[in-house]
Amino acid sequence: MKIVPVILSGGVGSRLWPLSREFFAKQCLPLTDKEYSLLQQTMLRTLALDVAAPIVVCNEDHRFLIAQQLHSIGVKKSTILLEPNGRNTAPAIALAALESIRSQSDDTLMLVLPADHVIRDIAAFEASIKQAVELANDNALVTFGVKPTRPETGYGHIRAGENFSVLEFVEKPDLEKAQAYLDSGDYLWNSGMFLFRPKAFLDELSVHRDDIFQAVHNAYQQRSEDLDFVRIDADLFAQCPAESIDFAVMEPTKKAKVVPYAGDWSDIGAWDTLYDYADKDADNNVLLGDVMSEGSSNCFIRSESRLIAAVGVQDLVIVETADAVLVMDKNNAQDVKKIVKRIKAEGREEHMYHTIVHRPWGTYQVVDAGERHKVKRIVVKPSEKLSVQMHHHRAEHWVVVSGTAKVQIGDREILLTENESTYIPVGVIHALENPGKVPLELIEVQSGSYLGEDDIVRFSDWYGR
Repeated sequence: MKIVPVILSGGVGSRLWPLSREFFAKQCLPLTDKEYSLLQQTMLRTLALDVAAPIVVCNEDHRFLIAQQLHSIGVKKSTILLEPNGRNTAPAIALAALESIRSQSDDTLMLVLPADHVIRDIAAFEASIKQAVELANDNALVTFGVKPTRPETGYGHIRAGENFSVLEFVEKPDLEKAQAYLDSGDYLWNSGMFLFRPKAFLDELSVHRDDIFQAVHNAYQQRSEDLDFVRIDADLFAQCPAESIDFAVMEPTKKAKVVPYAGDWSDIGAWDTLYDYADKDADNNVLLGDVMSEGSSNCFIRSESRLIAAVGVQDLVIVETADAVLVMDKNNAQDVKKIVKRIKAEGREEHMYHTIVHRPWGTYQVVDAGERHKVKRIVVKPSEKLSVQMHHHRAEHWVVVSGTAKVQIGDREILLTENESTYIPVGVIHALENPGKVPLELIEVQSGSYLGEDDIVRFSDWYGR
């Protein structure tokens, strides 16, 4: 029986700001590996199994980035389901179950994995899945429980009985209860990973939360396909209640089973979690990037673009990006969300984008900005094209640094090469394309009364935006 990996990639990861942003979320970042993002690591660990084409559930803002990351690790065939809005895990998994039945038939098992977990003990992971397959073949809804290694207040727990039975789901405990759970040996951490037949899950969802089942079913029936993506009807999906799979199905069902996983595991939820998981030096520091430490200990320090020098500090998280620096007591890791909330409330953009912004056609980086001007470095991938567009409030000057640019300005079409430039007046329809086989790099100078990214009217677009 084939296993369909279902990767849940809908989160933003605001507790890992400033590295994680709304348009470049933590699952797309190489946080625990120099080469692969958390999403890519999650996908790669499924490839040793006998798996069918994967299903990824994500929000629309991440669709091109996720597609690119899958393609770069050799995953050529996948289904990317676009959630119009986040409704928690029960609706997301229901969408994947309906898609799995449509594309694979019900003669499959869905292996549901969050995109942001880290598992290094692949052998133990595969052994747990093999145990779970036998149970799921008998229509059980299997969850994976991680054997605890410490008292943990940040995870829900599962009290396990004989023959993989689930005796109780419990919420995140206080420290005293967490210690008691650890001492008893009866409790496992609730990992948020599952294995079951898609129809078995949908049947139980319809029994215990038919409102969710009906809303998801109606929205899915009105789906549309757009390039490599499956779009779900936004208005119908908005009527779906938001609920986790635990509350909607796993707690009330009589078909729940739990398989223990005894290997290395972490959900990288915040900076203190990443510190706990990472390898440390002789001073118990995690130092990443261009960092110098003198007399500092128990710190997590990560530099993205410049030197960080830490002298005589303890128990700090210091994270530097090109446009923001976070300095925080490690014990206050959950409070990063409060800063992100303030950034949003003040109308800033540091919660949304890095200075390098990824687009389906390439990237752009803001290198200078003022009240009436903005300078960008734009890189267009070979054979890619920006939308045919127009701006109401800004003019643009383009200077080609390398490669060849095919430029449409009104009814005129020109080719520009290195050191050549052009000008697009306010209100003129224009487009930019890279017709070559090497990246096109250019400098764009915007000038005008309003320079926001929303001053754009698209007339046609290869990417369906």
